[in-house]
Amino acid sequence: MILMRDNEDHLDWLVVQLGTQFSIKDLGYHRLPNGLSLSQANTSSPNNLDGLVNPELDFLGNESDILDNSRVKYFSAEEFAILRDSLSNSGADCGSSERSFELGNISNDAFLILNIIRSNRDGFGTKPIKFLDLLGCDENEKILEYILREIKDDDKVVLGKLLNLLIRKYCHSGLWNVALEELGRLKDFGYKPSKATYNALVQVFLEADKLDTAYLVHKEMSDLGFKMDGYTLGCFTHCLCKVGRWREALDLIEMEEFVPNTVIYTKMISGLCEASLFEEAMDFLNRMHSVSCIPNVVTYRILLCGCLNKRKLGRCKRILSMMITKGCYPSPNIFNSLVHAYCRSGDYTYAYKLFKKMEECGCQPGYVVYNILIGGICGNEELPSLDVLELAEKAYSEMLEAGVVLNKINVSNFARCLCGAGRFEKAYNVIREMMSKGFLLDISTYTKVIGFLCNASKVDKAFLLFQEMKRNGIIPDVYTYTILIDTFCKAGLIQQARSWFDEMARDGCAPNVVTYTCLIHTYLKARKVSNANELFESMLSEGCIPNVVTFTALIDGHCKVGELEKACQIYARMRGNEKVPDVDLYFRVSSSYIIEPNVVTYGALVDGFCKAHKVEKARNLLDAMSTEGCESNHIVYDALIDGFCKVGKLDEAQEVYAKMSECGHSPNIYTYGSLIDKLLKDKRLDLALKVLSKMLENSCPPNVIIYTEMIDGLCKVGKTDEAFKLMLMMEEKGCHPNVVTYTAMIDGFGKAGKLDKCLELLRQMGAKGCAPNYVTYRVVINHCCAAGLLDEAQQLLEEMKQTYWPKHMASYRKVLESFN
Repeated sequence: MILMRDNEDHLDWLVVQLGTQFSIKDLGYHRLPNGLSLSQANTSSPNNLDGLVNPELDFLGNESDILDNSRVKYFSAEEFAILRDSLSNSGADCGSSERSFELGNISNDAFLILNIIRSNRDGFGTKPIKFLDLLGCDENEKILEYILREIKDDDKVVLGKLLNLLIRKYCHSGLWNVALEELGRLKDFGYKPSKATYNALVQVFLEADKLDTAYLVHKEMSDLGFKMDGYTLGCFTHCLCKVGRWREALDLIEMEEFVPNTVIYTKMISGLCEASLFEEAMDFLNRMHSVSCIPNVVTYRILLCGCLNKRKLGRCKRILSMMITKGCYPSPNIFNSLVHAYCRSGDYTYAYKLFKKMEECGCQPGYVVYNILIGGICGNEELPSLDVLELAEKAYSEMLEAGVVLNKINVSNFARCLCGAGRFEKAYNVIREMMSKGFLLDISTYTKVIGFLCNASKVDKAFLLFQEMKRNGIIPDVYTYTILIDTFCKAGLIQQARSWFDEMARDGCAPNVVTYTCLIHTYLKARKVSNANELFESMLSEGCIPNVVTFTALIDGHCKVGELEKACQIYARMRGNEKVPDVDLYFRVSSSYIIEPNVVTYGALVDGFCKAHKVEKARNLLDAMSTEGCESNHIVYDALIDGFCKVGKLDEAQEVYAKMSECGHSPNIYTYGSLIDKLLKDKRLDLALKVLSKMLENSCPPNVIIYTEMIDGLCKVGKTDEAFKLMLMMEEKGCHPNVVTYTAMIDGFGKAGKLDKCLELLRQMGAKGCAPNYVTYRVVINHCCAAGLLDEAQQLLEEMKQTYWPKHMASYRKVLESFN
């Protein structure tokens, strides 16, 4: 570094780089003999250091400060000669030390290093570190060997300080390998590391997870009579505990003759928690009490957080109880983490209890923790149980009292769960309450909640929320309109759905393919083919490309209105057959427009063929699915089995059933129902009972329709005892007989001449909350009249009069009169 007049720019650079870290005397600017400062030296003399100090530099301060003898160190004559000669030896170029004059005996860099280290009593302050950084003393460019030798020749003590300083600098930078190199240079020059250097070396090896090397350094410093400081010892014990070597940590403390304090024990507990040694961590906590070393809030928090991070939630409860008992309270952030952890584990009850513990510890539950709990309960795909949802509602009520709001994700999730539990009014109120608290819902939240209400068939609430959204200046988007249109379509309210469609077009909201498809499908199901075609044309003219769902809806719609041929033509064009006539309307987008049919497309066609009793074509289509690589599902198989059964082809139905099982599709209640229905019609009760038994074996419980069919079938062949046993088994399985079941059983008893059981069963069904209907009364009255029990018939007629008068009374009065 050059400090001549020709190098004033370099001096300015040095000052800027150092900022306020160095004073003028730190850089070697000291008073000259006889009270003459450098800036005041006679510039006419060739021996003067002209230009060394620039009087315009701001960092010099007032001249009175510079002249203050109490703040300035004087040079001796010998020191001044070294300063003069070293500066004279410096070259004119910034940073160059190649040019030198004959008078110099030490370079400028060496001189500056000497002076900065001399000026610091501890040899390891902020100033020397920053100065060495300016000199480029890093892992890429270490201090040159010749500079070190120059410093040694001038001041051996300073060289020792410098090398120790460099080692510690690299240690603090985490460069343990460079620190080792500097340690070698230190020893090569005949010096020993200082205590501070050894501590720094131990720390850097611990940070690098090199415990064995740290032990070697510790042994060397121990041989020299040095002890580790408290911080280094704490780091050492922490690292040992972290790898489970806690006994060695205790031995190390004893070797160092250090009395363990709260800090040391806390670091050891932290290490044990990282190693998941929680029993040992608790033992150390008890050890602290036994040696009168009181754990502080940091100790407990570290232990609690350690257990929390490792999901040891049972221990967390015990530690939290200990903390509160000792008056060492967790921070709000720790409480937030605890609530989150217990929510993730599904222990929502304890998570809610933590709110009370927060208040006990002086922490008022706020925005974060309320959203964590309610989000944890309502943010899962599965809806929470009613008791868990009740906890969310309690927390929500407390949150409102505290003036806190939910975030928009939790608003929609909470509303979804409330709708799923049937609490639609509450879900609607949540939206309004959040708005009253200043929470502004966006279009996404409104749309989600409207969707939840629509899925729960609460169209009135959805409509009110939709109107409120518009009043608040929120413009509905295509998703909002599509949800409403789809809901009204499913409810059969085509006119209202069309009005929504027209409204969105007026407001400049372009319908998407889903919007068009659901409305087209609804028109077709209502047999309004012209309206569907008109809407499809509008869809194409607006540039909305139909997808496989649209074409599937067209095929299904045409099948349902009996236009099976047109459905087949649309299917053929989907497959790329351009020669198919009469369906050009649906394929104006491109002449080569090909859309692969999916399983729903095939299912619609199979169902259409089966309903038209063209089951062989349906079966051919099933084979085509396999050829095209489209795997069939149980819906397609069910439709085909039902189709074969309805046309009396039971053997073919059984073949499809076998194929269905081979493909890994378990038969469901509809599959079994179709088979049982056909078997009963063919009076093959033995096979029907086997199918029923198979249902129960495969954990597919029959419904009331199947049970009723079986009971009726048994009664028709005179097996009333078996039918009644089946009826009792039905109730045991949790399937309650309905009025049709009772009527079938009563009719069976009547035909078998068991009038007493017939009348008894009539009284039982009323007692079990199943009211007889007109058919039931007609069956019983007929059997009573046939058996000559006219008084009973008259009494039943009077009962019937109270409910079914006068519609069905006249005919029965004539019957009774004829018997009389």
